[in-house]
Amino acid sequence: MRDEMIRVIEEHVRETCSEIGRASLSARVIAALRKVPREYFVPPGEARWAYSDAPLPIGFGQTISQPFIVALMTELLDTRPGDRVLEVGSGSGYQAAILAELVAEVYGIEIVPELARQAAAVLGELGYRNVTLKSGDGWHGWPEHAPFDGIVVTAAGVGVPDPLLAQLRIGGKLVLPVEDAAGWQNLDVIERTGEDTFHTRHTIAVRFVPLTGDH
Repeated sequence: MRDEMIRVIEEHVRETCSEIGRASLSARVIAALRKVPREYFVPPGEARWAYSDAPLPIGFGQTISQPFIVALMTELLDTRPGDRVLEVGSGSGYQAAILAELVAEVYGIEIVPELARQAAAVLGELGYRNVTLKSGDGWHGWPEHAPFDGIVVTAAGVGVPDPLLAQLRIGGKLVLPVEDAAGWQNLDVIERTGEDTFHTRHTIAVRFVPLTGDH
């Protein structure tokens, strides 16, 4: 089932290559997708759909993202083995597990305490020791562990959180859905090019749950 999931993801990558700027996924990302057992990160009643290319409900009004979107956001981060990455909106922990296969340290923030506890338990059960999760408002990032080589946000807000830009190292990338005034969302890649300079690239239209919290 994982092989079929990867085949579908790669097909989506080819279909959107002009928008995402990639003709294929890296071997490292494919290996991570093949290794992580996605069925552990969905409710038992949804396990049979774990490898379908669709988002699934995980409770509390949240979802686990479509595998293609997880793969794409991971690919666009351009991670390296020694990186430290922040994930905002950890949900059930699947994206964190994928990242944990690719980088040295993953810090995840999930606003729903019950989901944060469940995700930490599953990640611990699967042996991921390089992931640190907490419950909180991800809009403000995690300054104690900054700067980050990459930041991924799996919920959409209007505009880009300034604290996240500040916590990105120069040369690092922030991948997140950004919602415009009309309610449309686009997946953006923002690279920090200097102390006060950033380069933004728009990729594909997406649909994510709202980025909530006290802003």
